[in-house]
Amino acid sequence: MPHGDHHHPAADQSGALREAEEACLRRGAQLTPLRRRVLEMVLEAGQPVGAYALLDRLRAERPGAAPPTVYRALDFLLAQGLIHRIERLNAFIPCTEAAHGHDHEHPHQFLICRNCGRTAELSDDSVAAAVAAAARAAGFSPARATVEVEGTCEACAAAA
Repeated sequence: MPHGDHHHPAADQSGALREAEEACLRRGAQLTPLRRRVLEMVLEAGQPVGAYALLDRLRAERPGAAPPTVYRALDFLLAQGLIHRIERLNAFIPCTEAAHGHDHEHPHQFLICRNCGRTAELSDDSVAAAVAAAARAAGFSPARATVEVEGTCEACAAAA
């Protein structure tokens, strides 16, 4: 069952920001105003959002913002487990598991609707274990894996 649906704006953005600040403090990391603003923009997007879309929004507030500004903030947010990168879309979404008290190394899988772009995050240990077992059976020593499944969401299937 999906833990997060990133199609609609976050219901409690201020709560998510507060949790992000607390998580950073516990880890000795600093959620600077710029990093916080980039996180806010990812939360506000309500769907996977690309770095250049974030840069365009940031430039409206900070005209001198350049790509490295956004990429450094995104790298920090990724390292802290506050967001995830959806490789298939080259975009970013908030981590819904952070709100459930999971650390930032939790297993995660994503369901991506090819029609509407809705993206749901799963955290299914059995999927992670199956991927790790298959990798080991092939003589590969896995460090981590992200599974991205493309298909049709329930709403789009019902509308078809």
